Amino acid sequence: MAEHDDEPGREAREKELDAFKERQIRELREFEERQKKELEEFGRREPEELKELEERQHPYEIKIDRTEFKVKEHFLTGAQLRALPNPPIGPDRDLFEVVPGGSDVKIEDTQKVKMRDGLRFFTAPAQINPGLI
Repeated sequence: MAEHDDEPGREAREKELDAFKERQIRELREFEERQKKELEEFGRREPEELKELEERQHPYEIKIDRTEFKVKEHFLTGAQLRALPNPPIGPDRDLFEVVPGGSDVKIEDTQKVKMRDGLRFFTAPAQINPGLI
């Protein structure tokens, strides 16, 4: 008798499990479709962006501490940016990219930065020692 009473509960659980599996399969298919569309979009955009980079022949105009520099490279590392001024920016100063309307970003020496006209950087002491009160 106990086996017979358990039968309806098991059937309901199996139906719930089947419904769950169907939802998971549907969600997985939707996810895969979104990923496929994003990959296709990237595939369409990438050649255009590469062509734009390759065709650009005039230098980018950037500023570091209000001094203008003209660079032809499409990407520069933090170390390369630090070497532009004369004398170069020393290790006692940090380099930041100005982000209008946002938080400025510290540029590490190994970090690559995509160049664009009007890009601005500034330096600040790497360590600030507060004065005594």
